[in-house]
Amino acid sequence: MRGVLLSHARASHATSAPAAVRVSCKRLSARPFHCTHRQNVEEKPTSIDPRKNPADEMLPPRETDFGKAQFADFNLKGRSFIVTGGAQGLGLSIAEALAEAGGRVYCLDRQEKPHAEYAEALTRVVPEWGGSLQYKRADVVDTEHLDKTIAEIAHENQGIDGCVAAAGIQQITPATDYNVDDVNKMMAVNYTGVFMTATSVARQMFKYKNRGSICFIASMSGLIANHGLLSPVYNSSKAAVIQLARNLAMEWTPITKEGTGGVRVNCISPGHIITPMVKKNFKEVPGLKEEWESLNMFGRLAEPREFKGAALFLMSNASTFMTGSNMVIDGGHTAW
Repeated sequence: MRGVLLSHARASHATSAPAAVRVSCKRLSARPFHCTHRQNVEEKPTSIDPRKNPADEMLPPRETDFGKAQFADFNLKGRSFIVTGGAQGLGLSIAEALAEAGGRVYCLDRQEKPHAEYAEALTRVVPEWGGSLQYKRADVVDTEHLDKTIAEIAHENQGIDGCVAAAGIQQITPATDYNVDDVNKMMAVNYTGVFMTATSVARQMFKYKNRGSICFIASMSGLIANHGLLSPVYNSSKAAVIQLARNLAMEWTPITKEGTGGVRVNCISPGHIITPMVKKNFKEVPGLKEEWESLNMFGRLAEPREFKGAALFLMSNASTFMTGSNMVIDGGHTAW
C-alpha cells in the first residue's frame, strides 16, 4: 500500500509540476532563480538500454519450443549442474533426475571413490537423452578445494546453470550431551558448507552471466521441533539454511546494470526419507522407524526418488518466477 501511495503521489506531483514551475519562475523573474524540481524527479534508467525491461532477461529463452515439444520447460539439454552430496541417497536421486532431463550433472562428494549406489546409477543413464553423470571428489568443508572444483566445472561448460546443495550430516544426541566440537562439525557441513557452495556457484554464475537456479536441501526439521528426533543442532542448522535461502534470493535474484543476477535460490524441505544416514539412525535408536512412520499421513517413510520431480522443477524453466521459497514435501507430517 505504501508503494502504491508513493507512486500516486509522485505521479500527481509530476503532472502538476510544469504549472507550478511556470508560476514560480514568473513571480521571481526579477531575482536569480535555480529550478531544481526537474532535477529531483528525473530518474535514470534502471537498465543499460532504457527501452529494455531487465526483468525480460529472466524469462525462458524465446526460442524454447512452447507447445511443440512435450514438457519443454523441463528440458535440461545443454545445461550443466552441480549436486553436492551427490554420490548416494537423496543427492544421487536428484542428480539422476537432472541427467534424465538431459543435464550434464557433476556429483560432488567427499569419498575418494563413489559408493556402489553411484555405479548402479551410471548404468541407468541413457546417453541418447543428452544427460550425463560425472563424479568429482570435493568436501564442502574444504572450501578452497571446493571453490577450485566448481570453477573448473564452470570453465569446462562456460557457466553453471544450477546447483543442488544436498551434502549434510546427522547426529542424534540429547542437547545436554553435545560438546562444542559436535556443534561445530555439524554446522560446518550443514550450514557453512551450504553457504560456501552457494557463494562459489553464484560467483561463476555472475562471471558467465547465467540466470541460474540454486536449491538447498533443508528439512521439515528446520520448521518444527521434530518429535522423536533428539538432534537440536541438526534441526537448527536446517532452520538456518531456510533463512539463508531467503536472504540470498533477495541479494542475487535482482538483475544488476552490469547484467549479473537473475539467480533464483529456493529450498526443498523433505520429511523423513529412507537414506543411508537415516538407516544409521534406526540402528542407533530402536523403534525410531516405527515412530516416524506413524507421524505422517501415509504411515510410511519417503523414498529418495519421490523428490526427483521437485528438484527438476526448481532447476528448470518451469520455475522461473520462484525464488526465496521453501517446498515442504513431508507426507503431511507438518500439516497436523
